[in-house]
Amino acid sequence: MLRQKRSFFSIQPGRTGIAVFLTALAWSGLATATSPAAWSAHDKAVAQSCVKASSLKQARAAGQPLVFDDRTALTALLLSGRYPQPHMKNRTGQELCLFNRKTRRAVVTPADQLSVTASAAPSPK
Repeated sequence: MLRQKRSFFSIQPGRTGIAVFLTALAWSGLATATSPAAWSAHDKAVAQSCVKASSLKQARAAGQPLVFDDRTALTALLLSGRYPQPHMKNRTGQELCLFNRKTRRAVVTPADQLSVTASAAPSPK
């Protein structure tokens, strides 16, 4: 009588559900874990997309990306640069960029009013 060798990874009738569950459990742990390298790649993608979407000359990130939770899937980034229009006379300006992590698209809007000056800051009590 010949005995079949069984592999540890062979799926047998009745144990298919367990194998599927363990595989799903392993993959779910991998999906939620993010490494510093993954965040660095995300930040680089955000900066590149936002600079590309910007209407400013010499646009660059003016701070660190602000990551909103997964309910919105947005990352915000403040950009600074110079206005290209002749009537703006090469004046410096800012834009706020919103990067959608699901669609990987960036949209920008003027954000010069985000600057806080000493006279606009709340006074200490």
